[in-house]
Amino acid sequence: MIRGAAVLLSLFFSAGVLAQRFNIGTYNLRYANHGDSLHGNGWGQRLPVIAGLIRFHDLDVFGTQEGLYPMLEGLRDSLPGYAYIGIGRDDGKHAGEHSAIFYKTGKFKLLAHGDFWLSDTTDRPNKGWDAVLPRICTWGKFRETGTGFVFYMFNLHMDHVGVKARAESSRLILARIKTFPPGAAVILTGDFNVDQTNEGYRLINASGVLRDCYELAPIRLALNGTFNNFRADGKTESRIDHIFVSRSFKVDRYGILTDTYRVRDDSTGRYTARTPSDHFPVMAQVEVKKSK
Repeated sequence: MIRGAAVLLSLFFSAGVLAQRFNIGTYNLRYANHGDSLHGNGWGQRLPVIAGLIRFHDLDVFGTQEGLYPMLEGLRDSLPGYAYIGIGRDDGKHAGEHSAIFYKTGKFKLLAHGDFWLSDTTDRPNKGWDAVLPRICTWGKFRETGTGFVFYMFNLHMDHVGVKARAESSRLILARIKTFPPGAAVILTGDFNVDQTNEGYRLINASGVLRDCYELAPIRLALNGTFNNFRADGKTESRIDHIFVSRSFKVDRYGILTDTYRVRDDSTGRYTARTPSDHFPVMAQVEVKKSK
């Protein structure tokens, strides 16, 4: 009887430890458009591959970029047990690209959420600084249902042209985080359109508030950069998609997921390797640090 109780107690504590480990991701989905379809990279073809990739790698919470409303609805329908938050950058409703956050509804409870534009004017659609497009950030406050652990997550897509816009967007995010109570657990994901050598990246990574999971992970699989331009045989060291975390987290693993799939050419019978998006997704496995 005593031995059985000990086993049950051990299982209880093991479950508690496992409950505080989860997988974070960021994925630029590439917006659906006719040109990609003509070149064999249409969203209808890529969607089931992306959904399968997410399920196989067991992402618990992840940010997406470039998702249009019908795309996000389709992805959600392909991912039982997930929901998402986020609005369109063009009208604050459904129009334009979203910076959505998907999460497992059985693992996390959404406590609060919101959206703001990367600009001096954050509460309505507009282009900030030298950006050529409106850019939006979605955030959520989540509680892990098994442990009660609470964290904030931000997800964004920075401008691809505006140098000042990217630097100011980094400063804006950091300013928002600093309004939280000291020690708040924070995750920041996104397509930053700058790599690890750029000022916009360094502003965040050297802030003392957030650090890149790439640098923190003792186990790392990053054999390529993150932008692939739909070329399965491309090679780059540039990482423009990032996951940053606050000191509340211990990073166990980091990976740039270079999964590909094969498409058959009916005229030749040959297969071509293709990527599910023009970006590779990034994944980090983290643990919640124990309170001292």
